[in-house]
Amino acid sequence: RLAATDDQFVSIAKFRAGRLMWARVAELLGAPDAGDAPQHAVTSAAMMSRRDPWVNMLRTTLAAFGAGVGGATSVTVLPFDVSLPGGLESTSRAFAERIARNTQLLLLEESHLGHVVDPAGGSWYVESLTDSLAEAAWSAFQTVESEGGLAAAIASGSVADAIARVRQARDADIAHRTAPVTGVSEFPNLAEPPLDSTRRGGEDYRYGRDFEALRDRSDAHLEATGSRPTVLLAGLGPMAETTGRVTFVANLLAAGGIDTRNPLATAADQYAGVRKDEDIAVLCGADKRYATEGPDAVRALREAGVGTVYLAGAEKGFPADATDRPDGYLATGIDAVAALTALLDQLGVK
Repeated sequence: RLAATDDQFVSIAKFRAGRLMWARVAELLGAPDAGDAPQHAVTSAAMMSRRDPWVNMLRTTLAAFGAGVGGATSVTVLPFDVSLPGGLESTSRAFAERIARNTQLLLLEESHLGHVVDPAGGSWYVESLTDSLAEAAWSAFQTVESEGGLAAAIASGSVADAIARVRQARDADIAHRTAPVTGVSEFPNLAEPPLDSTRRGGEDYRYGRDFEALRDRSDAHLEATGSRPTVLLAGLGPMAETTGRVTFVANLLAAGGIDTRNPLATAADQYAGVRKDEDIAVLCGADKRYATEGPDAVRALREAGVGTVYLAGAEKGFPADATDRPDGYLATGIDAVAALTALLDQLGVK
């Protein structure tokens, strides 16, 4: 039984590598006729998000496709709302289960996945990835064997340590948004109904759980105050220059449950309309305009009552010798979880 994820090619190679390894074990044990074990694929529970759970339909479709192309004997598709305690309130259990079943039926009966034996065979990329996975997995088997077997490796904690290392690496990639989770770390939907307190948190591991924990804080704040935490977007220059970074920042902040307001101001002298409850602003513009107007814009925002000013972009885009400088920078590649946690703390969100 193996998990299939929405990483299509890795899932294909995983099942192919699994058969290679099983056959090799059977050969070494002197039972080559037992080398063709059936494989049961289950779509990964860890990849399923609680936020925008409809996207899970795409994830399970990719996972089932990968498992089928990889040669799985049987496939179990989890319902798209399986990560939500009790399921999605706006739909019935029958609906979620029917979608899960029909995902397989469509792949089998309309895409005819079962009509071709090893359809990825001969692809240099898939063959190379299969060999790489098999070699790495065989090395892991040898490590476990050298420690006295699986029971001994579990007792010593080495298996848990290996799993923890993989999780830490994955969580770091997700936090930096180099491994995007659609609907969670990328393109979040703040307009979706908030989760009530009984459906937040939990101990189960999910790929985007750190971002979802931030959304939980935002939902609790909305429940307590009637509004979400909000940050001002201060555009510097015409919309043609600001749209890219305004969109980037709005998407980033929404991943942490933070709403934004964009008054469409285009010059520093227009920032006087800052609302009293807007203590944080993000200056959005092009690097070349930062170089000439950035310091004046930062000063104008502070004079208008903004306590903390962030810049959309890297620090190198702001004049190094400026007296009036931003308090922080929101750029591609930052630890988004850490940055959003700090922003929620500054906004007084518990």
